[in-house]
Amino acid sequence: MFPIPLPMRAALDAAAAAAAREEVPVGAVIVRRGEIIATSANSPRSRHDPTAHAEMLAIRAAAGVIGDDRLTDCDLWVTLEPCAMCAGAIAHARIGRLYYGAGDLKGGAIEHGPRLFTQTTIHHRPEIYPGIAEGESAALLRTFFASRR
Repeated sequence: MFPIPLPMRAALDAAAAAAAREEVPVGAVIVRRGEIIATSANSPRSRHDPTAHAEMLAIRAAAGVIGDDRLTDCDLWVTLEPCAMCAGAIAHARIGRLYYGAGDLKGGAIEHGPRLFTQTTIHHRPEIYPGIAEGESAALLRTFFASRR
């Protein structure tokens, strides 16, 4: 087994914090030049905002930190395969690399569902690295949803 990279560890910690707040446990981190510049967790319920996914919040925070809407020299680390909304934001932000943990058969849009980055209408495609800390990411989600059944 490989050690979990620091950015994914931070995303997992953010996801666990989201679960403690009764949010679906998804965490996201944006790294620029080897430094974490934004960390976010799912917050749609607490913010009363359906767009408050971890990725969206991290992208907004990172754009604010660097003062630009283009995050070309940034990497996004997220515990769950991004949905279509988040994948669209990743493309618009021009994020260079996407690392994610668990795949999402129902809501994912990278390897599942619409596979957004394979569409000819998408003008930017990040490098994609799935399955980073997949077991840990999936376990957080399984535990969260099992406790609600």
